[in-house]
This record gives sequence, structure tokens and C-alpha cells, in this order.
Amino acid sequence: MKITDLMIQRAMVMDMQATTKEEAIDELVASMEKNGRINDTKFFKEMILKREAESSTGIGSGIAMPHAKTKAVNEATVVFGRSKKGIDYKALDGKPSYLFFMIAAPSGAADVHLQTLAALSRLLIDEEFVAKVKKAETPAEIAQLFDDKQAEKEENEKKESSRTTARVTDNEKFVVAVTACPTGIAHTYMAEDALKKKAEEMGVSIRVETNGADGAKHVLTHDEITRAAGVIVAADKTVEMARFDNKKVLQTPVSDGIRKPEELISKVVNGQAPVYHAESGASFTDTDSANSVWNRIYKDLMNGISHMLPFVVGGGILLAISFMFEHLGKDNTVYQMLSAVAGGQTGAFHFLIAILAGYIAVSVGDRPALMPGVVGGFMAYSSNAGFLGGLAAGFSAGWVIIFLKKIFTGLPKTLNGLKAILIFPVFGLLITGGLMYYILDPIFTWINTGMIGALSHLGTGNAILLGLVLGGMQAVDMGGPINKAAYTFAIGVFASGASNGGLMMAAVMAGGMVSPLAIALATTFFKAKFNEEERKAGITNYVLGLSFITEGAIPFAASDPLRIIASSIVGSATAGALTQLWKVNIPAPHGGIFVVALSNQPFLFIAAILIGAIISGLMIGFWKNPLEKRTKQASQSANSLY
Repeated sequence: MKITDLMIQRAMVMDMQATTKEEAIDELVASMEKNGRINDTKFFKEMILKREAESSTGIGSGIAMPHAKTKAVNEATVVFGRSKKGIDYKALDGKPSYLFFMIAAPSGAADVHLQTLAALSRLLIDEEFVAKVKKAETPAEIAQLFDDKQAEKEENEKKESSRTTARVTDNEKFVVAVTACPTGIAHTYMAEDALKKKAEEMGVSIRVETNGADGAKHVLTHDEITRAAGVIVAADKTVEMARFDNKKVLQTPVSDGIRKPEELISKVVNGQAPVYHAESGASFTDTDSANSVWNRIYKDLMNGISHMLPFVVGGGILLAISFMFEHLGKDNTVYQMLSAVAGGQTGAFHFLIAILAGYIAVSVGDRPALMPGVVGGFMAYSSNAGFLGGLAAGFSAGWVIIFLKKIFTGLPKTLNGLKAILIFPVFGLLITGGLMYYILDPIFTWINTGMIGALSHLGTGNAILLGLVLGGMQAVDMGGPINKAAYTFAIGVFASGASNGGLMMAAVMAGGMVSPLAIALATTFFKAKFNEEERKAGITNYVLGLSFITEGAIPFAASDPLRIIASSIVGSATAGALTQLWKVNIPAPHGGIFVVALSNQPFLFIAAILIGAIISGLMIGFWKNPLEKRTKQASQSANSLY
């Protein structure tokens, strides 16, 4: 599709009369309304202003690109406007804006429209082309300029594609980048083109991934990330960052990608970007090894859990607080409100499995997988297939979309727009729903019901053993997959309403609090075993441990894994077992010391944590080598290299 198919000539405003930013928006919106391109003028303008509140779409160099993607739009449209005197549009460079391109995209816009809008954004990077547009006298001349430039651009891109592989191989200066803006319509692609154009001028090879409204395109591979001198992330929204762990990464607003491409590229090439450390420590890989398959599954699972956690924490803690008001009677309005918001049919806990499944599906199959994943997860929730059913729904929906993408690869380009708006939603939901209804729901309902029934009838000895295992798992990788597996299991039991859901949460929470608290105690009472930096870090672990943030112990475990992890497992397992021995119940899925008052046995819960932390702290303190010995060993090791 040509850009001029969207930039209709009769809607062009060749001589804008506006003198202020709001008047300019009103004038362009009025042209949209006059030509029947929007159905709700007030709402459309509100969405334009909402986007402006995030950051000005006056991108500089005399250009402004206000845009919105909303249900108020009937048909994807670009309204061109020109001001001869210039308007103070609060542009990023502080200068007046002369050329305006108001982009309107329907909420269900097909990919072809978004690609055309992206192409428009890329053309406006060319200063010589912009100068010609400023001088054009008629709408027909404007249209001809864009047609000619788009054809030239497409031809150049074909030639560039054929040269890219050789240049990347031969050139040592290689940079990768990711661009993204909140709506994914204009700035994303303008930043991409600005970076590519400047890199070519500087003799630097670059690969740019765009996270636009139609999903991630030109996704960076593991090999490209590994070989790159560094990474530029020019984004105003969240992008996948774990894959850049231990790489030099320059994070900046997307506007800097447009205005300062040379500065960004120079900093990365010269090694001036800081090293990025992923919080989860997850790695990114696209190889086919067994280990990489697990990494991929773990990444998909973590995407679901990370999006689910706000529902778990917010809903779980409010649900726990509601229990404090229950003694006033179930007719109490505060109790009823908290129950409805947190745990009722309309509350946060009602969405846990659907959100988990939906975002696992997104990680596997990208945005088209969200809807079938959410519906599959809700089916799992409704049929009592539980968290296991939700996991199956998420992965199934993601792979169904991947399968559909392969099936419809050969679809004619003229029908590509039907994929996102018709084919993927209909067939994705049909296949995923069918799998859940006929196969997965019955299987996982049977498994989940049996597991919950077994847990509900655990004897004291078995409960202690389970608490010991769950508590110990929290310390094995301190926030990694084993830790999260134990936590997810406890959440599943908790959300199912099983009578001992709070018991499992007590075991997991106590086990997770022990590791950082043990580090804190060891650095306090065995100062000779730690350097000054470690002692300072140890103090922060008091706060992290009390808050149920196990990851505070990771730096210590990384430097001395055998002693730290082994000691921590012993203490965490002890704490988990003690909570089951004393039948401690924690009716909240997170919060650490801040939710201890909600426990049926608050003092015994604290005692279990303290006993576990003291055991681990003493083991670390006595087992760890003195600082002098560690320094001497490090020196000897270094000397042996020469």
C-alpha cells in the first residue's frame, strides 16, 4: 500500500491558520471529522492529547506527528498540514513546527496500515525530502513527492539488504539497537531509520529491532547480541532486557534515537555504555541445545509469572486484610468490599490463571497469542484445572499461533492484513479452546483435584517433609527457576482455596526470607570473614530478608557458591519444616514481616525464620575462609598465571 492511500489529498490543510499547539490539533482533527475518518471527535482529541502528555510528538526539524490508535477512528488516515509561519508545538528541539502529519489508526488496524505509517515516519528523516515538501504548492504535488520518495526508499532498502551480511561480517564496528514508543506508530520507526542512516555515515554496521504496534520486527538474535560492541535501547516502553545481561547497554528515550543518533552510536562503539545486569539473570539464546530449550521455557514462564505477580501481591494482601474484618461479621461493608476487590468473582484472584496463561502465550507466540491464551487460562480456572491447566493453556496458545503463522506464510500480500484481525483470533481461539475443552482441562482437572485432595489430607510427618522441601528450594537458586517453582506451587495451593494453602505459603515465605537474613547476620557477627563492601551489602540484606526478597543473597552466592548455597539450604529447609510442625498459616502470598500479623501463629512464624537464619548464618560464619586467607589464595592464583 502506498503512503498516499492514507494521506488523502482532499483532507490536506495546505495553509494552517493555527498559532498554538492546541489550535493546530483542533484544525487537523476538524479535517479528520470533515472527511469522515473519525466517529468521535472529542474522544479522538483526548487520545491525541494523552499521547502528547507522554512526550511531545513535535520531533524537531520543523516536523510534528501527533498520533493515536483508537476505536474513534473509522479508517487509517494521515492528515497533512502545513504552517507557513510556524507553530510553537513544544517540539523536542524547542523550535517551531511547520509540517504536521496527524496519524489516526483504528484500534483493530491491520498490519499493512501500521507498516505504511512506519514507512511515512522513515521518509521524514531525510532533510532534503522535507525541504521539498515545505516548498510544494498543491496537494497533488505533495502526493507525487511521497510516491516518488517511497519508491526510491523501497529500491534502496532492497540494495541495502543484499549488502548487510557482508558488511556485518567484515566490519568490527557492529552495534545492535531496539526502538520502541508507547503507541508504536511513529517514533519507533523514525528512531530506527535515524540510527541506520547515521551508522552508515559513520562506517558502523547496525541491526535495529523495532517494537511497534504490530509486534517486534527484525528481532535480534543471540549471535548478533554476542558479537555487538554494545546495545542501544531507545525506548519509552518496556522491552525484553534479560537477553542483554552483561552487555554494555545504553538506555535512552526514543526521542534521543531520532535527535542524537551519532552521539548514541559513538558512546556504544567507544565502550562508554554501562554494563547491564538483568535482575532475573535470565539469558537469551536461539540455539537448539537442550539447555537453550529450558532457557526458552523458563523465559516464557517468567513472563507469565511477572505479569501475574501484581495480581497475586495486590489481591493476596487485600484478601488477607479482609480476614481482619471478618470477625465483625460477613455483612460488614469493609469486609465485603475487600473480598470483592481481592478474591471474589470480580476480584484480582479471579484473573490469576488467565493472566499467567495469556502472558506465557505472548512470550511464545507474540501479541496474537494473548487472547487465546487468556481465554484458555480462564477455561482452566473455571474447570478447576488450576495452575497446571493454566500453564498448559499458555504454552498451547503460543504454539498454536506459531503453527498458524507457518501455515499462512504463503498468503498473498494483499490478504496479510487479515492475519491479525481475523485469521489468528478466530483459528487461534478455536484450536486452543478445543484443546482445552476436550483434552487439557479434563486431564489437569483430574491431576489438580487429586493433588489438592492429597495435600488436604497430609499427615503431620508428610507436611513437615513437604515444608522442608519447599523451604529448601527457595535457597537453591535464590530467585531462579527452582525458587519460582516452589513459590508457584504454593500460590497454586493458596489460590485453590485448599485448607492448608496458608500453610504452604508460610513454608515458602519463611524459606525465602532465611537466605538474605543469614547473610546479614554472618556479615554482622563474622566481620573478619568479609571485606568492607560485603559488610555494607550485608546490612541491606536485613531489609531484603524481612521483605521476602531472596535475591539479596545472590552476589554472595556467586562469589562463594558452595558455602553460601549449602548453608542457606539447611537454614531455609529448617524454617520451612518448622512452620509445618507448628501449623503456622500465612494467608497472604507476599509481604514478609509486614504480613506477619495476619498469621495464626505470628510469634512461631518469626521463630521459625530466626532459627533458620541463625543456623545458616553460623554455618556461613564458621565455614567461610577468613578474609586474609581468601586474599592470599586470590594472589597465589593470579601469580600462577604468569
